[in-house]
Amino acid sequence: MGAASGELVTIGEFARLSRLSAKALRRYDELGLLRPALVDPVNGYRYYDPAQVEGARLVAWLRRIGMPLNRIGRVVALDAGAAAVEIRAYWARVEAETAARRDLAMYLVDHLSAEGRTMSGMSHNAHNAHNAHNAENTGSSGSSGSAGAVALAIRCAALTDIGVVRTANQDAAFAGPRLLAVADGFGEGGAEASAAAIEALKPSTWGRDGALSAADLLNALEEAADSAARAVRDAVAPCADPDGSGTTLTAMLWTGSRLGLVHIGDSRAYLLRGGELFRITHDHSLVQSMLDDGSLSPEEAVSHPGPALLLKALVGEARPAAVAVACRADVRLREVLAGDRYLLCSDGLSAVVETADLRAAVVAADDPQEAVRRLAGLAREAGGPDNVACVVADVVVEE
Repeated sequence: MGAASGELVTIGEFARLSRLSAKALRRYDELGLLRPALVDPVNGYRYYDPAQVEGARLVAWLRRIGMPLNRIGRVVALDAGAAAVEIRAYWARVEAETAARRDLAMYLVDHLSAEGRTMSGMSHNAHNAHNAHNAENTGSSGSSGSAGAVALAIRCAALTDIGVVRTANQDAAFAGPRLLAVADGFGEGGAEASAAAIEALKPSTWGRDGALSAADLLNALEEAADSAARAVRDAVAPCADPDGSGTTLTAMLWTGSRLGLVHIGDSRAYLLRGGELFRITHDHSLVQSMLDDGSLSPEEAVSHPGPALLLKALVGEARPAAVAVACRADVRLREVLAGDRYLLCSDGLSAVVETADLRAAVVAADDPQEAVRRLAGLAREAGGPDNVACVVADVVVEE
């Protein structure tokens, strides 16, 4: 039964052909990732078809890049083209999570370094110079306890619109003195998911008057994101297919001195400062991952024919702990300046209206209420193919 004959081979021979150990092959069999072609009913010996070599090597390669076993099972069942798409989506998610952890690590380095300098007796003048450097590079308002600090507040407005094509609205938006949020639901329970995600953030009363430290704020943001994820799972549990329902979420929580950002999916947040509009979130989507690795140009991405595949979102699926951690929302802190204007929106707006037109509408509006009306109107003028949710908020000196 040698390989040259094209017949089945023993596990030892197949291990040599695939360059995997017999122990690994037995493990793959137990997990259902690579079944032998035949198992002797008397002695239990495993026999393999030499044509299974590529499949065995694929499993090994996917394990080497860290793909979870349950996802490997799905990949090896696909044809080559679909498997390539699935692997790209997985790796884009890994890179997005790595980038988020890198940003958090850099924040912690800066935060702890500054704290260490203060504790070691940094002079008053040096401390002021350090604060000035941070304000120049991060837009710090200096409103979190320094002498003569100005009190800042948020003025805001929210709007959702069903659009021209859709028959139901699964988007949700909220704007209040402590919370700004948009969510774009999908699937059978999409409307319930988007509403639940935002509702879970409303009770957040942490950070009153900027009382929490930066480290405590980061922990509070993580807890808020976890609360939203649990709320979505509960909301879509009654659906026939809860795993297929969920929502994006882009939210900013105001502490009185900082904005805490919670973001997952392809809804977006923008900052208008100095007349320029900056996107401050990163889409968790397949198209964005292809932009990141250079396989799509910005021009090609606009007309990309594939579906809007999300790499991360809040969904009804109950995930293993390791997967749940990898799929957490991004959380960040943002320092603010009086005069900043923020825009949060679902892709029903950002996907159909050019960034230049978004900027023009946000700049031209006298107040947030006028801005959200202008933006919804632009989406309708562009055909209104999707629901729209948008929030506009101004950072102002508190009277």
